[in-house]
Amino acid sequence: MGAASYYGREFHGRATASGEKFDMNALTAAHKTLPFGTRVRVTNLANDKSVVVRVNDRGPFVEGRIIDLSYAAAKKIGMVEAGVVRVEIVVVK
Repeated sequence: MGAASYYGREFHGRATASGEKFDMNALTAAHKTLPFGTRVRVTNLANDKSVVVRVNDRGPFVEGRIIDLSYAAAKKIGMVEAGVVRVEIVVVK
């Protein structure tokens, strides 16, 4: 468990650490150590909404945060307005 943030328009179309272009409308995420392509379920602990995302980038680079979600993923779990929320992440097959 830890804090999640999201990134969107300002990075849309830029290259991710995996080499693919960032798409703010795709269900993707940045994680510091999980291999690219790993799918994780991210649950917003404030409202119990969850989304499955694919890791395709590195980050977050802010202390205390464990994952950065794409805008689309953040919207699915209702965190866009808050910006940063506490989440649980679980690797899925």
